[in-house]
Amino acid sequence: MEEKNINNTGNENSATEHEFLDKKTQQELEAKSQEIVKKLDKESATRKFTGKMAKFFYILCLLVSGYHLYTASFGPPVTLVHRSLHVAMITAMGFLMYPCFKSSDHSKPSIIDWILALLCFTIPFYIWHDYLGVVERAGNPNQTDLIMATLLVVLVLECSRRVTGNALTILSVIFIIYGLFGREFPGMFMHRGYDWPSLSNHFFANTEGIYGTSVSVAASYIFLFILFGTVMHKCGMGQFFNDIALALAGHTKGGPAKVAVIASGFLGSINGSAVANVVTTGAFTIPLMKKTGYSKEFAGAVEASASVGGQLLPPIMGAAAFIMAEMISVPYSNIITWAAIPALLYYLSIIIQVHLRACKDGLTGLPKDKLPKTGEVMSKRSHLLIPVFFLLYMLFFSGTTVIFSAVLTIVVTILISFIRKETRMSFKDLLDALADGAKQTVSVAVACACVGIIIGVCSKTGFGLTMANTIISLGKTSILFTLVFTMITCMILGMGLPSIPAYIITATIAAPALAKLNIPAGAAHMFSFYYAMFANLTPPVALASFAAAGLSGGNPMMTGVASVKLAIAGFIVPFMFVYSPQLMLINTTLVEGLLTAGTACVGVFLIGTAVEGYIFTFMPAWLRVIAAAGALLLMKPGFETDIIGIAVLALVLFLQKKRQKAEQK
Repeated sequence: MEEKNINNTGNENSATEHEFLDKKTQQELEAKSQEIVKKLDKESATRKFTGKMAKFFYILCLLVSGYHLYTASFGPPVTLVHRSLHVAMITAMGFLMYPCFKSSDHSKPSIIDWILALLCFTIPFYIWHDYLGVVERAGNPNQTDLIMATLLVVLVLECSRRVTGNALTILSVIFIIYGLFGREFPGMFMHRGYDWPSLSNHFFANTEGIYGTSVSVAASYIFLFILFGTVMHKCGMGQFFNDIALALAGHTKGGPAKVAVIASGFLGSINGSAVANVVTTGAFTIPLMKKTGYSKEFAGAVEASASVGGQLLPPIMGAAAFIMAEMISVPYSNIITWAAIPALLYYLSIIIQVHLRACKDGLTGLPKDKLPKTGEVMSKRSHLLIPVFFLLYMLFFSGTTVIFSAVLTIVVTILISFIRKETRMSFKDLLDALADGAKQTVSVAVACACVGIIIGVCSKTGFGLTMANTIISLGKTSILFTLVFTMITCMILGMGLPSIPAYIITATIAAPALAKLNIPAGAAHMFSFYYAMFANLTPPVALASFAAAGLSGGNPMMTGVASVKLAIAGFIVPFMFVYSPQLMLINTTLVEGLLTAGTACVGVFLIGTAVEGYIFTFMPAWLRVIAAAGALLLMKPGFETDIIGIAVLALVLFLQKKRQKAEQK
């Protein structure tokens, strides 16, 4: 059995793809994709096991999935035992899957790896053996507690370094130093300081450190929904998304770019990894975009911006939605509702820019006779949408828990796959899906455990409150300035981090600043989430853009700049829903929310025309400035600003149509 690769995100090569790309090109792109993943996506650089080791690891993965399905169905053991066992299993898998260094043996674990993996299980065994003692001694640990706490921190940091790279690990160490030497820090960042026994026990013996909210969500919601994604993959959902996108948009102007946006959005919502999504769907869409006539940088930017946006798109949102629901104590269905309109605005903006660029450059779509027919695609695989609708029904109307809904949806997906031969899962497919689910959870769960160190220090020292006060003082109580400083903070903190820890850290540090200005918690957290995600697009650390540039052959920095231009609406939309929570359907009626969304669509359209400088024909610079101003006016809710914004749209369309007629004479 082979380890995690770029294709287990749910995308498969369909017959349609083979008609556009010859076999040699496909092989070259796959090799390039694997190389990019190893270089940029630390989470995917796993060992490739063979022989007895492959069988052993396969069985281990099945046991891990079996444990999580059992606890989801029948209830977990006591909290610390359950979370410590989850962390032990995941970190043990991490030590076996990920080499210590690039020069380490990539075919089998070393003796050190086996020792570290076995040490992971000593901690849950100790907690299980002396559970009451560990809980009662919290704050006053004995020598054995201290040893176990220190071992836990070391194992989590080392596993995080291997799995997610240096950024999160270094950040965690910095926070530990801050917790230990708080008296040495200047000004408002000074605190009393804590010794190592007190700090390490805080990480180990309660639910405010490593075994905190992030691990709780990873051990339940995230694991189950990743498992749901791998089951959907085995049924052929990835091929369905690609084929339906080709059927619907492939023949239109700039068709391959629109296919990339649609397919990457759907897949990105499920797999939650921007880089993996870029190299999976981009291996097919980027060459087609280049062949159609898009520049290397623009083709890469389309794939990068669409892949990152998948994590903003309900219903799965790359698992971050579950963390958000837990952090602000609201039903998961609320997060889906809040995220829907802003995410659709983001994708509408990309589609508009892609279309305008195709019109500007005179690009056409793919030959319609070579594309799959919508009817044929739907007849073969449309039943795969049933589990998605079933999940939404369970979350919104059944009244059951998210965990039970996820388990039941996995069962329904397996049963639905038997409707047609093309999607039918064998028993081996089911076992493979369970094993893949466990493997794919490792990177997310290890990051969640490591970020628990940062959260633990913040809760112990009050650092989050200090940062909130700092941001507000910089903003001088102005909501706009506070939002700008929060945006900058979130993007800096999100640089080089996986999406889940990036969101957790930014929500812990930045969201409280917005809450202090009476901004609804949902809007504050979604604001932080958006800018943590966009750190994947913005230079100098733009992993998704750099991965796309590796496939397109374009300049990485220029691809990053093009990605930011394509995602420009995504940078503005969070300001819109902070000023107008109706956009997230918060404290409003559906009609009011849709009216707000309608004016926002006008603003998004104006943004697209301003960025591309084209509608009907090329726009002069002064008109582009007016269009951008009209878009910004529509950002702030209000009858007057909406009227002015719509008037700007009418003016732009009138002048450009007039200019087009003059050019045609």
